[in-house]
Amino acid sequence: MKRVGRITRGTTNINRLRRVDRWMVHDDAIVRVLTDMPQPVVVDLGYGARPDTAVEMALRLRKVAPELRMVGLEIDPERVVEPRAGVRFALGGFELAGLTPQLVRAFNVLRQYDEDEVATAWAQMQAALAPGGLIVEGTCDEIGRRCCWVVLDADGPRTLTLCWSPEHTERPSELAERLPKVLIHRNVPGEPVHRLLQLADRCWDVAATHAAYGPRIRWRQALTLLDAQGTGVVIPRGRSVDNILTVPWSAVAPR
Repeated sequence: MKRVGRITRGTTNINRLRRVDRWMVHDDAIVRVLTDMPQPVVVDLGYGARPDTAVEMALRLRKVAPELRMVGLEIDPERVVEPRAGVRFALGGFELAGLTPQLVRAFNVLRQYDEDEVATAWAQMQAALAPGGLIVEGTCDEIGRRCCWVVLDADGPRTLTLCWSPEHTERPSELAERLPKVLIHRNVPGEPVHRLLQLADRCWDVAATHAAYGPRIRWRQALTLLDAQGTGVVIPRGRSVDNILTVPWSAVAPR
């Protein structure tokens, strides 16, 4: 099978993708695809120069799907390692090495491609999904303090999520530099994602009345204000160590 993709930098760090992993464990749609069958197949596409984040992903997702079969794929044959911690590693790209997974995570891969290459890469991964499967495609900073991702199914993108450490981020719009490739060049006046970030900043400013309770409580108030603006924002249940902003794809789809 021809491997689709090209070798990227492969930069990685231990625990870099903890925020997206934490989110997946608590997201209803992700949990559903992981628990609809006894042994779901999960792919970490483009795990990089070291397999750490793939192993960490398997450990975290096994809290909800103990019998999942985890495969890490890399387009660079020199990065493929022997199995460890119940994770198999193989050579593969956007074609997903002939697998039909229930869940794919592709992080910090398309960031190194051109914007006009995104649709093709998405389509190749979507074509390989198992029925009802999902893709989590996004990017983050070097140590995982700020992350953004799109969730896709076979029909197309469903949601955009921004997730960040409240201790190290002053305003929601600071996540603009970590938007997925499909949106990062769209953060300009007139585009929906730009409007969302500006609106999030304004709601954050208004929520300053809750600052004394800490940045997480302040952000929950900002989310309530965003919801009142008709953004379709998802209000998370329970507490989270992260500040999270999830909206339907229709709220940010490029014009």
